Amino acid sequence: METGIEMSGSCTAARHKPGSEVSAAPDGGAGPCDLVTVPARQGLEAVDILRRAADAAEVGPVLHDGACDTLGFLVPPGTADGWDMPGSACTQTNGRGLRIPGGLPVLGTGWLLPPVEDAPVTDPSALRAALGEAARLIEAADSHR
Repeated sequence: METGIEMSGSCTAARHKPGSEVSAAPDGGAGPCDLVTVPARQGLEAVDILRRAADAAEVGPVLHDGACDTLGFLVPPGTADGWDMPGSACTQTNGRGLRIPGGLPVLGTGWLLPPVEDAPVTDPSALRAALGEAARLIEAADSHR
């Protein structure tokens, strides 16, 4: 039986294949989570930026897909409706995937930052800012090579 979301294809615009089981927010709530996927290099920089922020609780569970070299940030439902960050994709899970923290909501992934029962998902505005800062850092580093 196939469950979860398959992440394959382009690293910056991964294709997602929803499964049939209901997803829950990492805090144990009944609501589904959306998933923001980004290239791993930018995502790792963003995780560091979010963790160094004044409120380190801004980063929630993060998935790593080694096969496509992407990271997936769990964000509140509805985020995909207004997500417009170039180089990333935000997918509505529409309640499909495995229950969190019961298992991985995406096939072929592992947790970079696993969910904990009372931790929230990543705040979309904080993630957007961190991804923008990460992109600028990467661009600056690449231009000095």
